Amino acid sequence: MSAREEGNPIEKPAHVTSGIRVLVIGFLIFAAFAGWAFWLRHSRSSRYDAFAQCLAAKQVKMYGLYWCTHCAEQERMFGSSFKYVTYIECGVKGSRQEAPECVQAQVKNFPTWEFSGTRHEGVLPLSDISERSGCGLPHF
Repeated sequence: MSAREEGNPIEKPAHVTSGIRVLVIGFLIFAAFAGWAFWLRHSRSSRYDAFAQCLAAKQVKMYGLYWCTHCAEQERMFGSSFKYVTYIECGVKGSRQEAPECVQAQVKNFPTWEFSGTRHEGVLPLSDISERSGCGLPHF
């Protein structure tokens, strides 16, 4: 009498069950790394929220262009906290013109930071922005 006839489930060969086990373990390892990467990115990105909000409160401005690689580099330093920075977009999409606010402010190079009447052209380390603005950086 076979195993099927006796009502017993059919046993899977050992290589099938070990293959399933490897897939499950691999998936769990992948999920753990994905969760860790998400947590790391989220914690890094939002750690400058208070700093960026302080810059906005002190009316520090960054003038930039959507196609400017240095502006993008400066934005990446803040991560998701950049949403709190007072950013003035000087590029007019579909045109070679500059936004009127940037023409009026006579901004020529990008990014340009404006701190209480003084300006700096080019990418600044966050520590320099902190010194110029009086806004403290978080300690990690």
